[in-house]
Amino acid sequence: MTTATATLPNLTAGTWTIDTVHSTVGFSVRHLMVSKVRGTFNDFAGAITVAEDGTTAVTAEIQVASIDTKNTDRDAHIKSADFFDAEQFPTATFTSTAVRAKGGDYVVEGDFTLRGVTRQVELALEFNGVNPGMGNGPVAGFEATTVLNRKDFGITIDMPLEGGGAVVGDKITITLEIEAGLQA
Repeated sequence: MTTATATLPNLTAGTWTIDTVHSTVGFSVRHLMVSKVRGTFNDFAGAITVAEDGTTAVTAEIQVASIDTKNTDRDAHIKSADFFDAEQFPTATFTSTAVRAKGGDYVVEGDFTLRGVTRQVELALEFNGVNPGMGNGPVAGFEATTVLNRKDFGITIDMPLEGGGAVVGDKITITLEIEAGLQA
């Protein structure tokens, strides 16, 4: 069940579908203890559904094999059983359980499933407003972030470095830049 204690201003009732051409699902993770590797997922979908009473529900899915870190060897390794096990678990999903105000922004709480493991997560959400669009109806913009621990989702591979630390950090920062259009 999805509940809302906050109504997003100017977001009218209906289903707002994510425009994947104008949206990004990205991430970053510490690499070799000194830098970050960034990547995106190219195949994703989702919707924000607003009921007449303002109750807001968010659903999304990501095809994990669509990962792109600009390195095909690394992408192949991340798709393997060491990380995503994309063959057995091809889709990551998110289903909101609540939307609430936090200062001038919002928090979206929900269940995130990756690699067959579901955990409650919170996304810090900035609502960028609504625009009349370019002839196809109104569009809304959102930015959301969260930090996950990969080990919470069964990604426990450790690749220790000789001098201490690890090749890949445990914390993954997820960044969403979303544009959604109101469906007729």
